[in-house]
Amino acid sequence: MPPTVAQIIAPYEYQPEHVERIAFRTVQPPITILEPNPVWPQRFEEVKEQIQNALGDIIIDIAHSGSTSVPGLPAKDIIDIDLSLKDATDERSYVKLLEDAGFRFLLREPRWHQHRFFVENWPGAYHVNLHVWGPDSPEVVRHRIFRDWLLRNPEDVKLYAKVKREAAEQSTIAGDSMMDYTQRKDKTIQDILGRAFRDMGYIQ
Repeated sequence: MPPTVAQIIAPYEYQPEHVERIAFRTVQPPITILEPNPVWPQRFEEVKEQIQNALGDIIIDIAHSGSTSVPGLPAKDIIDIDLSLKDATDERSYVKLLEDAGFRFLLREPRWHQHRFFVENWPGAYHVNLHVWGPDSPEVVRHRIFRDWLLRNPEDVKLYAKVKREAAEQSTIAGDSMMDYTQRKDKTIQDILGRAFRDMGYIQ
């Protein structure tokens, strides 16, 4: 059943006590914002093919999300991917297959739309954040709305780029984690989403 408007517009509040940690990254990517790289879409396509070959018909959709999916937007050198499966709770059907394909299972968040999180686990490769969701996840819809809004609104691309650079600089000085960096951007993300939601008639 598709998510409702109420589910889509409800912001996610990170609650670390609800995160079930499985493992940690073997290599922590730096919190560094780079100029747009034209190879990012191709990197996504390469990883998409890996996932398709590993999982086959349990996949509903594989989408390029995050800043590297927006041409012209500076970003960390990390490819974010939303992987929608028929049943994200059925870990036996996909975890080992993804691990065999070179991904490392880091955590699960059952209270956040059954989110599972994997990263790349092959030496010398570029960084990948693989987000696994069940069917019709509101978060996948939010990611698509945010991306599509930025594709159409260059002023918000400039705003978001500025905030990303400031957040990265502040996080580096403070020695913050990647989650701390993400939270520094959260208000701007919510503001941009609010404009997108108003444009869609989701809010007044």
